Amino acid sequence: MAQVPVQTIHRDPQLFYWILFPITIVMILTGVLRHYASVLMQSAPKKLDQKAIREQRSLLHGINLRGNFHALSKKSFATRRDALVTAFESGAYLKDPERAGQGQPNPLSDPSSMEGMMGMMKNQMAMIIPNTLIMSWINAFFSGYVIMKLPFPLTIKFKSMLQAGVMTKDMDPRWMSSISWYFLCIFGLQSVFNFLLGSDNAASQMAQQMGGMGAAPQMFGPGVDPDKQFKAEAENLAVIEHYSVLDDVEERLLEGITV
Repeated sequence: MAQVPVQTIHRDPQLFYWILFPITIVMILTGVLRHYASVLMQSAPKKLDQKAIREQRSLLHGINLRGNFHALSKKSFATRRDALVTAFESGAYLKDPERAGQGQPNPLSDPSSMEGMMGMMKNQMAMIIPNTLIMSWINAFFSGYVIMKLPFPLTIKFKSMLQAGVMTKDMDPRWMSSISWYFLCIFGLQSVFNFLLGSDNAASQMAQQMGGMGAAPQMFGPGVDPDKQFKAEAENLAVIEHYSVLDDVEERLLEGITV
């Protein structure tokens, strides 16, 4: 059986220093500047209304009770469930009881919602513009360069990810292009940004958004009727069949000791 010849590529070693290092340093400096730019553009958090806070916290109370009912005794759970179900169905915790069944107002006509949307837009622009400029810079000066070879074997499926911008069919998948190094730096430098700027930084937020791990949505989003959410949670609480982790604990303890 004939052996497959080892692929040899003669590459200028200076490419490693004049392409890989500049891209990495520029990505780190851009991430630091983006973080401080996002901090400067952030507006002061608006103080929430007491009724709005009570509306959100009461629904969270019902959700937490539904998820942790097994830690309560049957009597204690029944007392809490009856009180919450009665309050949810009657609308006792609604911020605007007279708007029950009408949903939330249009976010375009709500000043508080507009401020939140503008804040999100500014954060997005602070992330998109630097990445676009860096991508244009790499395409203009470093497009088509192969800068390094990974020391471990890879399958052919990694070829499109590691050799972006290099139009070759027979090149070993372990070779990496300059554009691919840029994309890897977007996520690979996260630990560096956490060390320099802390865990709550703009780069971390960008990585979460690009990876689909963004922050949880608001409790009552645009067009969502709080009254319907309260009634749905009341139904979820009403159908729970209670059991406790302390049920028959004495028998279980004695069985463990006996064994």
